[in-house]
Amino acid sequence: MERIGFHGNNKSRVELVRAVGLGVGRIIVDSFHEIERPAGIVAELGATARVMIRVTAGVEAHTHEYIATAHEDQKFGFSITSGDAFDAVRRVHDAAGPDLLGLHSHIGSQIFDSSGFEVAARRVLALHARVSEEIGVEMPEMDLGGGFGIAYTTRDDPSDPAQLATEMSKIVEHECKALGITEPRLSIEPGRAIVGPAMCTVYTVGTVKEVALDGGASRTYVSVDGGMSDNIRTALYDADYSATLASRSSAATPTPARVVGKHCEAGDIVVKDEFLPGDIAPGDLVAVPGTGAYCRSMASNYNHALRPPVISVRDGKISVVLRRETEDDLLATDVGA
Repeated sequence: MERIGFHGNNKSRVELVRAVGLGVGRIIVDSFHEIERPAGIVAELGATARVMIRVTAGVEAHTHEYIATAHEDQKFGFSITSGDAFDAVRRVHDAAGPDLLGLHSHIGSQIFDSSGFEVAARRVLALHARVSEEIGVEMPEMDLGGGFGIAYTTRDDPSDPAQLATEMSKIVEHECKALGITEPRLSIEPGRAIVGPAMCTVYTVGTVKEVALDGGASRTYVSVDGGMSDNIRTALYDADYSATLASRSSAATPTPARVVGKHCEAGDIVVKDEFLPGDIAPGDLVAVPGTGAYCRSMASNYNHALRPPVISVRDGKISVVLRRETEDDLLATDVGA
């Protein structure tokens, strides 16, 4: 539990009591209201709570608007520019109970360029130095968050973990030397980079339809037995994916295709643009890679669709991690008349 960071812009008291009771390693404070809550819970439980202050560094990450989280006009964190972040640090320092570990920054998701992290680190460390000078607190840690991109398509070119670690460490080392301060212990949160490539989604093709486009071109619409219920990311923020014919080999000429779901929405798209074999047909299996982040965790019973199972494959052995949902599961919470 000490390795877990508890995030969220609206943590309930029940959640915070559980987190403190279980000894969660870091509670990431996201608002002034949350500064007061851990203090009261610590006193009530006779426990300890270590907190970090989430700050917005004013960095415009080169990613979709909905997953860029460090610009000023959004719901997460305390603004460094407005002075709220410094005020939050002071309030936590003055509050009885919680231990102040340091500052936390997260600039967005699916980022391939480390320059955004460099700008964020510079601004966060400047605040870190100001806290040390004006409040007299040496915060031992700093967290630059996650957001490191993975290869959802063949066009993506992510950095490997060793390269990321080296680049981030050098950024912090350089900025600390420039500010004349001791380097805090640096942590990052590479969740997507760990779980994303670990999973693919395998769909069964149900129908194939040729649709004429302007200029005499056409696109093949490949409908599969899933869609936005098991992968909302394409519809939610225009995420890109690749797809491949997985059940057989084919020598047919590739054709421009769009893999779509079975739900009653025109935006129910799994893969917007992909070349698939021209002989793709009902019954074929299509695999979409990189779905470990974050398809299953964001899956829903959209229009009462049933969620698919999660299957583990290792050394030729297959096991069920999560079984396929049934209608009984769907109706289990219905208490009746």
